[in-house]
Order: sequence, then C-alpha cells, then structure tokens
Amino acid sequence: MRAWPLRRRRTVVPPLPSDDLLVTEENLRHALEGVLSVRERQIRGGVIVFRGDLQVDRSRALDELLVRLKPFGYTPFVKAEPHGVMVQAWPLGDLTQPARPGLAVALFILTVLSTFAAGYAFFTGSETFDALRALPFPASLLSGAPFAVTLLTILGVHEFGHYFTARYYGAAVSLPYFIPAPMLFGTFGAVIRMRSPARDRNALFDIAAAGPLAGLLVALPALVVGLMWSQVATTPANAGFGGFGYSLLTRLFVYLRFGALPDGTSIVTHPMADAAWVGCFVTALNLVPVGQLDGGRIAYALSARRHRMLGVASWVVLLTLGALTGSVNWFVWAALLLFLVGFDHSPPLDDLTPLTPARQGLGIACLALVIVLLPPIPI
Repeated sequence: MRAWPLRRRRTVVPPLPSDDLLVTEENLRHALEGVLSVRERQIRGGVIVFRGDLQVDRSRALDELLVRLKPFGYTPFVKAEPHGVMVQAWPLGDLTQPARPGLAVALFILTVLSTFAAGYAFFTGSETFDALRALPFPASLLSGAPFAVTLLTILGVHEFGHYFTARYYGAAVSLPYFIPAPMLFGTFGAVIRMRSPARDRNALFDIAAAGPLAGLLVALPALVVGLMWSQVATTPANAGFGGFGYSLLTRLFVYLRFGALPDGTSIVTHPMADAAWVGCFVTALNLVPVGQLDGGRIAYALSARRHRMLGVASWVVLLTLGALTGSVNWFVWAALLLFLVGFDHSPPLDDLTPLTPARQGLGIACLALVIVLLPPIPI
C-alpha cells in the first residue's frame, strides 16, 4: 500500500564528546576542500553543518562528498540556499539491516488466506466460482479466488514497482510486507521499508510514482474485464458500484460499458471489478499529497518548499469532504494521517538537482489522479 513506514527514522550514531566533535568538524572541513568553499560551519547536536559555495559542478558534488565523508562515518545531505549551498554531515550508522524474508513470506500467506476468506464471504457474481461455495471448508474458500487473486496482484505489482525502482537506484529496501486483516477486503494493503535516503529528487520521484502507476496498469484492465462480466439488475438506486461509491473513473467506465442506467437499477459487479475498485481506491489514498505517502513524496520532488503547505491543505480537504458527504471514512483517514503519518518529509541526499520537466508533468498528472480515483463516499 505504501512505499515507506509511517515515520522513517534514520539510524544515527550517538554524538561524539564535544572535544572529539570539534576535531571531527575540522577533519570534515578539510575533506570538503576543493568541493565546497566553506564560509560558515555549525554543530547541531551530532550533525555538522557547512555553508558555502560549490567548487565543482552540482552533478558531481554528491558523489565527491560521499567519497570524502564516508571514511569519517558521515553521510552528506546537500541543499541549495539563497546565497550558496548547505551541506549537512549526518553521523548515520549502517543503514543495511538484516533481511527478513521469513516474515515477508508468512505475512503474504496470511494475507492470501484473509483475502480469499473476504472473497468467499462478501464478493459474489462469478457463476463458476460461486458454485464452489457448496464445497466443504476449506475448499469453499476457492470461491474467493476472483477477488483475492485480482487484489493481491494489484497490490503486489504496486509494491514491487517501488521495490525494483529503488533497487535500480541502489537504495536499501525491504521486501514487501503484506498486511492481513479480518475485514471487508481481507487486507490493509502492503508496505515496503526504505532503509536509506533517496539519492536526489528524480530518484525520489521515480521510486514514489512507480508503485501507483504499476498498480494501475493491472487495476484498469481488471476493471474493464470485471465490468464485462458484470450485469445490470433491479436494485435500490443508491446501491452504487457493487455497493461501493462511484469515482469519476468508475462512473466513466460503467457508462462506457452499460450506458445510462435506468432508474431503480445498478450494477451487480463481478468480484474482479470489486477488487479493481479496491485497487484504485488504495492507489488514490496513497496519492494524497501528505507526508511520506506516495503522493507526498511526489509533491516533495515537485516542490520541497510547498510540500508541507500542500499536505496541510489536502488534510483540510479530507475533513471538508467528510463534512459535506457525511462519510465518517474521511474523518478516520484524516485522523490516521495526522497522528501516524504527519506532514514532514525527509530530504534526499542531493536536494540541489531539480526534477526534470518530463517528471514535473507526470507528477502533476499523478496528483490529479486523486480527483479521478477517489469516490466522494467510498463505502
């Protein structure tokens, strides 16, 4: 579901004694010679800050600094300022943590069971698989396959989109951890853990955007196929899309498939369409530009200065949406964002290199997807 844990914390080595820290500061200043012309230096806890002017091309600056500071156990974070450049030297410890493939596999197996159970309990509409409900337990759980397999594929492709893009950029990243849940959908999604900062804004953007875009490449065809296998029935007019709320996207796809629905009818959806709806909904929640959600990271890559302001504005929009629609779901999501996610974002190592124009356009399109994918009243 998300590419990063709720609040990522750097592994920081405890600060040295003050005398040793002053010696380290002097050593680091000498190490910066030829890369940064230091005008000002400052110690903030265990972090040593240097301000000055670059003496090399900005495209080479980070690589040079990484090589020069590594022998001292420090990692540089480079940021542009109105009158030069700031280099923060963080005493980061070893960011490579032991892999836990056993935990990832165990959680995936539990999520497979919980999503199959959810499909069996709540999602009908496939004649072939509905007939399997007559089998004795646990074989009857196979009736949940159209919903479970579709949803797990969307979530898996989403997370591995993050995973392989992060690996391409050399970032330390965990395997996806699926989260089982005894609820309507059978899962709370999945997460992966980024164990090192992104190199620059372009890498940050690519890692963040790869998950939602990859997931949609599965969710949208699944929605089309699921609607092809769905049908119109005489049901209460407010039944909505398979009992869920319509987004602009699902309303468009339903119209293209069935045309204008007569009064007193709605779509009895195939479980694959239901799973695609969940996949689109999860994608939309992740693209809300708040904190370190996928959308928050895309927003940071677009404009670090406006990131927090955009996050707070988006949070207010969620509260407003809840007040206007009367849907408690938006208040719950807003509370989770406030208390568990927050509005802050960790910078990449290189905050100098701007986002490329192509990524700027794609980033704006990704954030616009939130409007298309979010139903005003989800459930």
